[in-house]
Amino acid sequence: MWIHPEEVLLAGALWVSERANPFFILQRRKGHGRGGGLSGLLVGTLDVVLDSSARVAPYRILLQTADSQVYWNIACGSSRKEITEHWDWLETNLLQTISIFDNDEDVTTFVKGKISGIIAEENRLNQAEEQEEDCGKFREAELKMRRLFGMPDEEKLVNYYSCSYWKGRVPRQGWLYLSVNHLCFYSFLLGKEVTLIVQWTEVTQLEKNATLVFPESVRVSTRHTEHFFSMFLNINDTFKLMEQLANIAMRQLLDNEAFAADRSLPKPSKTLKNVSALKRDFDARAKNERYRTMFRLTQDERLDGHTDCTLWTPFAKMHVVGQLFISNNYICFNSREEDLCQLIIPLREVSIVEKADSSSVLPCPVSISTKNKMTFLFANLKDRDFLVQRISDFLQRTPDSSWGDVSPLSLIGHSASAASDSVQKGQHFHPGLPTVSQGLLQLYHKDAPEDLGPKAMKEKMKEEAWNIHFSEFGRGVCMYRTSRTRELVLNGIPERLRGELWLLFSGAQNEMAAHPGYYGDLVEQAMGLCSLATEEIERDLHRSMPEHRAFQNETGIAALRRVLTAYAHRNPGIGYCQAMNIVTSVLLLYCPEEEAFWLLVALCERMLPDYYNTRVVGALVDQGVFEELTRAFLPLLYEHMQELGVISTISLSWFLTLFLSVMPFDSAVLLVDCFFYEGIKVIFQVALAVLHDNMEALLSCNDEGEAMTILGRYLDNVVNKQTVAPPIPHLHALLTSGDEPPPEIDVFELIKSSYEKFGSLRSDVIEQMRFKQRLKVIQSLEDTAKRSVVRAMMTESAFSIEELEELYCLFKSKHMTSCYWGSSSSAADRHDPSLPYLEQYRIDPAQFTQLFSALAPWVCGGHTSTLSARLFRLLDQNQDGLVNFKEFITGLSGMYHGDMTEKLKLLYKLHLPPALCPEEAESALEATNFFTEDDRESYFLSDPDSSGQQEVTSGEERKAGCGDCEDKKEDRLKDYRYYLRMWAKEKEPKTETIKDLPRMNQEQFIDLCKTLYNMFSEEPLEQQLYHSIATVASLLLRIGEVGKKFNNGGKRTEHAAQALPPDSPEEEEGGSGESQVCRALAEAQLEPAAQQASDEETKDDTSVSSYSVVSSGSLQCEDIADDTVLVGDGGQRQGSVLDVDWSITFEQVLASLLTEPPLVDYFERKRDIGSKIVACKAQRAVERQTSSTSEHELAQASV
Repeated sequence: MWIHPEEVLLAGALWVSERANPFFILQRRKGHGRGGGLSGLLVGTLDVVLDSSARVAPYRILLQTADSQVYWNIACGSSRKEITEHWDWLETNLLQTISIFDNDEDVTTFVKGKISGIIAEENRLNQAEEQEEDCGKFREAELKMRRLFGMPDEEKLVNYYSCSYWKGRVPRQGWLYLSVNHLCFYSFLLGKEVTLIVQWTEVTQLEKNATLVFPESVRVSTRHTEHFFSMFLNINDTFKLMEQLANIAMRQLLDNEAFAADRSLPKPSKTLKNVSALKRDFDARAKNERYRTMFRLTQDERLDGHTDCTLWTPFAKMHVVGQLFISNNYICFNSREEDLCQLIIPLREVSIVEKADSSSVLPCPVSISTKNKMTFLFANLKDRDFLVQRISDFLQRTPDSSWGDVSPLSLIGHSASAASDSVQKGQHFHPGLPTVSQGLLQLYHKDAPEDLGPKAMKEKMKEEAWNIHFSEFGRGVCMYRTSRTRELVLNGIPERLRGELWLLFSGAQNEMAAHPGYYGDLVEQAMGLCSLATEEIERDLHRSMPEHRAFQNETGIAALRRVLTAYAHRNPGIGYCQAMNIVTSVLLLYCPEEEAFWLLVALCERMLPDYYNTRVVGALVDQGVFEELTRAFLPLLYEHMQELGVISTISLSWFLTLFLSVMPFDSAVLLVDCFFYEGIKVIFQVALAVLHDNMEALLSCNDEGEAMTILGRYLDNVVNKQTVAPPIPHLHALLTSGDEPPPEIDVFELIKSSYEKFGSLRSDVIEQMRFKQRLKVIQSLEDTAKRSVVRAMMTESAFSIEELEELYCLFKSKHMTSCYWGSSSSAADRHDPSLPYLEQYRIDPAQFTQLFSALAPWVCGGHTSTLSARLFRLLDQNQDGLVNFKEFITGLSGMYHGDMTEKLKLLYKLHLPPALCPEEAESALEATNFFTEDDRESYFLSDPDSSGQQEVTSGEERKAGCGDCEDKKEDRLKDYRYYLRMWAKEKEPKTETIKDLPRMNQEQFIDLCKTLYNMFSEEPLEQQLYHSIATVASLLLRIGEVGKKFNNGGKRTEHAAQALPPDSPEEEEGGSGESQVCRALAEAQLEPAAQQASDEETKDDTSVSSYSVVSSGSLQCEDIADDTVLVGDGGQRQGSVLDVDWSITFEQVLASLLTEPPLVDYFERKRDIGSKIVACKAQRAVERQTSSTSEHELAQASV
């Protein structure tokens, strides 16, 4: 690339001059390219170790003048090809101009100005495409990465690090390049080069560990090997970036979400040395994720910045030290001491932001007032003016919300007039929709007499405690959340407040406020739609808490149907998953319909990520985390449970339904209270506490069933003695109750003991463990999918298990490549997880051509792409422009393992429609006009997708039955049994025979000859095969001519007769048709074949060659000997006319080929795909640029 001219004092040090003229010198860095000796090895090693190779490209161009000792570096290049282009441009455009200058200073000034102008123009053009430029050193490193590892421009480097790669017990010092899709390492030490490329989608484990052998190293594991990297300057920073990149790769495997860079990042206030825009993007993503998780905010919330400060807490009369976070919709505070105080202030609630008076007690304070009359005082702010300005900017962009904290929560139990007022003020419900506006429990308790028993009094005391808390700490989304809040939650949330507080603690209230009317729109859109999700929902509606009377009537069932259907419509990727019905039914008991919907959104998309997709990946990940926690906290029990295989069986239902399906409802709902406040750590704690309480009994178990019974009975007897609701019979308890009822366990005691014994669990540790398990689970699911595909294809192809596995990996990698390097069609559209594994991954024609070229046994030179496009159209049964793995293997297996007839049949089909598209013929008429009148009718009335499989009635049969057709037509229309028979016949699998194949016209036959000629070009018995195919071509031409006479009979039209010359029309046609074949073979002739002739043959024109030139009309069919290979002179191609009446059948082609032993041997030879697979895996030229391949050619050209 062109660079701003830099002064160079020593032009010869560490560089070798390769080209020179009076003004410019092209130099190569020692240690690059060929030769160099010991000095080259030393320079190359120093470049790699000291990172000078990232700053110094291996090629450069210097400007020199005769009188000056100073040189100017004006261009550099990562490859010889790139630098040669610059050199040629200089010689063409500048050399002649500057040669007329008299003064050397003028030459230097002119060239420097010209180069600077070019760079300015390039920057102007690239500014629209790339808004943020990386620093020069980083761009050089990215260019080096692409050159070393053959990556295309679409592959973006995120960062690179100096480290050691352990190969055996020897560390190799070099550079680790972390790109969006690959981990790459390069080292060059004293002539020994180490290059490593690992796709992130292949990583199964990523660990940071410290051992005696590998001090503080990172271990990257794939299915087949392990790689160790150590001696990082900042190992934590490197490992976090690796985790992020591996997570993105797992997301690609899970749902084909390709990485998209964030173009709206704020520009850095100062230039960050060696930090790319992508690295800033990843750092921002990590911060945003932590921020959203900490405060339960929506997925689109982005952190703008954070600063240290203090918050005045009126309830404690003290200043709390912590951090203030500002984002586009929220102001949040979190105390430095855990659980001391947390605060969330939505900007929609803010009424005033002002700077208060500073004092020694309150330096730089800012006061924020909300619409519900709460005031928050922050102090000790470092840059108060800037902070206030940022908040003001965000406030200006915030739409004014008319309902605030009071909205539907306070409408519960209010009068109709209040409800109607709320609708006018922006009520979320559509007034015409039949939605439930309050929790189902309230509907059923509305008319119940007031309970004055001790349990009811306990419930009222809880309500009063919460009311006191609200008065002291605030109510609604701006409430101070402290350790006191947690205590109240652990003691159980009162039924009347449960829906409000669930909505608050989960963050669903913020999401609902941001999308007014959204749920109503979804219900309207989803109403009446039918899909797989709605069918599953209907099936499960009456299985959702059938023991509860709220779901024993249409009111509850209809509400549940609307919420589940609306969510399936919102998120088709999840749709509906079993267990969602149980969780949603509980939400509906305590919340109005819309609130239940937003709680379900919070659960599925934030609090339980990936739990409810088709493969319940999130639940499987947490199951792995639970096993790891069991091993850490209960090691003895873990070993025994692993032997029994119990943990994986029990934990899935516990996590998927939050214990709601395995514990009495009144007890499980208390765990849901804690879950919405604390997150998933509560579920892990309680699960560990259940195992701990049953440890002795479980250790004495001998089988899985016994352990399951013990845990089932224990959970059935976890009771809530404080509940005021009438007891709900638990079906699981009724089914598993034994003779002697076990003792009851108080759920409050269980929760308390879980905090005492396992309260040390931290959310960040759980997230770290989740990442580790996610790699393992997703790769395990991919392996399962591969095994399923291989098992299914074993019966349909003759490939071995190992070959099918390798082919599946290659096919899938092609699909994955299109995800991140782009393709003509969206990869996400091509991946449907709901389909069978065989059909999930699909590739487009371009990718199919790449695989065909690398794996197919029929190598046809320049004709390969045409042949692959035809095979693609043949395999694409549903004509959607995509081929799945099953179809791909079907085509490949036919080429490798079919007998001679099957291979020839496939080759024959590739030269007929639908494989032959109309564009490949000179006209659509010529492409399809090869049938007789009756043949065309039979062919085009059949299903085009199964052409070649329809039954073709012979001409004689049609003629015999033609007289009765009209008589029977009306009878058939009335005879329904005829249609039943036809329908049954269509359902029967059709076995294709060689007689079912349509006839081939002359143009298609010529094309077939071309293909065969190209196929034999690299064969050892090339000459014999050419001789054989020429003989077969001549024979088939004669057969076609003879067949034409019989087929046409007396039907030759007058127009066709006039078109022929009056003398010997048949011979002229034969000559014309044969000359077409001659010319086709001449065109297909390859240069290597011609070069094989000896010098004596080329000198002696009269010697008998294996090629005889046959010109149009100069030699008739009868004059061609059996040992003649036809090559046309092409002299009369323009005037030649194809014979539209000429045609042959597949049986004739097969019979003719069987007469030639070389052709029989060629098609019956068994071929091994193993070597092709190995070569395909090693070859990256298909999807990656390999700039280094042209080094040798350009070097020779420059000599």
